[in-house]
Amino acid sequence: MITKRTTTIDIWAYLFGSSRRFYQITTIAQGAGNLTNRNAGQARPSLAKIPWPCLEAMVAMMTAKTFNADGPCDPASHYMLPAIPRLKKADGLFGARLYFILHAPRQSGKTTCLRSMTDKINSEGQWYALNCTLGTLRNTIDENDALTEVVSQINMAMTRSLVKIINEKAYAYDYLPGMKAPDSKVATILNHLCKDLDKDLIVFFDEADVLSGHGLVSFLSQVRDGYLYRNETVNRFPRSMALVGMRDIRDCPSKIGPDDGPTEDCGFFNIANESLTLYNFTKDEVRTLYGQHSEATGQAFDDSAIDRAWYWTEGQPWLVNALARQIVSGQLENDHMAEITGDHFDQAAATLIEGRSTHVGSLRARLQEPRVI
Repeated sequence: MITKRTTTIDIWAYLFGSSRRFYQITTIAQGAGNLTNRNAGQARPSLAKIPWPCLEAMVAMMTAKTFNADGPCDPASHYMLPAIPRLKKADGLFGARLYFILHAPRQSGKTTCLRSMTDKINSEGQWYALNCTLGTLRNTIDENDALTEVVSQINMAMTRSLVKIINEKAYAYDYLPGMKAPDSKVATILNHLCKDLDKDLIVFFDEADVLSGHGLVSFLSQVRDGYLYRNETVNRFPRSMALVGMRDIRDCPSKIGPDDGPTEDCGFFNIANESLTLYNFTKDEVRTLYGQHSEATGQAFDDSAIDRAWYWTEGQPWLVNALARQIVSGQLENDHMAEITGDHFDQAAATLIEGRSTHVGSLRARLQEPRVI
């Protein structure tokens, strides 16, 4: 928020950093009747003559966050609701030293929750947390290749960790004998990392459901054995672990080819105490999320807008954000002076469907799976 103590230099520092919205700035200035005598298409408003409400609108345009529909949310850049309250049971599971499964549809906030939870745990200081993604294992069939890549991703997660003692241990265990065999790689690195830490470790495996076949069975078997035989001395292992994906990993088939016999699920992985999911936003939460944009830019959503947003999305996080982004930056081209109505949401929904979005296609594919049909 700017005040009358804000200098012209301060304002231009904002404006120069975001020239892509310059047309809107000049439009506001023209509305105030205070452009310089340069060509209108290239003119910059004479800030000394523009009323303060117009200057505030300019700065709001330059600094507003955006609705995110492309991966994890960044609190500094995106409108978002607090992520951690969406996993209310997690703290109890951590305290009880339990393992659990988290499954939810694509773009429902899983990765954002894991990142927020990891930061929270590491900042509180009671335990350590490590967030590891297994997305690179998609379509990896060979068992040794799969388990080697799991270890590689654990090491990568350690290099990204802001916890110094974890960061320093990246790739420190590659020479150990247990790292040579695929059926002991994952157990070995987690066991030795836990032994070297001065606090218990909590591990999140994001996109764990991309594992398949023998690699999946071996991974789950090592995690299960580590859990069952963990103790405070030799067989140290994470105090808690979450296996995260679009599906409950126990429902993922282990068959990888025609010679592997009947398809079996991974029901032997019976150490998961809970199978959690992320529920959709409530209507009030949708209103709160959109209210962040209104507060930042002054752009209002009328009552029909919230009603139609709820009609089309029922609170599904990606849809809630994707429709709002389509309206704000697509239909209205970031014209924050226009009020957003229910008609805007109807048009945005039609555009999203006609555009065959990746996530709409993913949902269509899931609905065609034999286990759903």
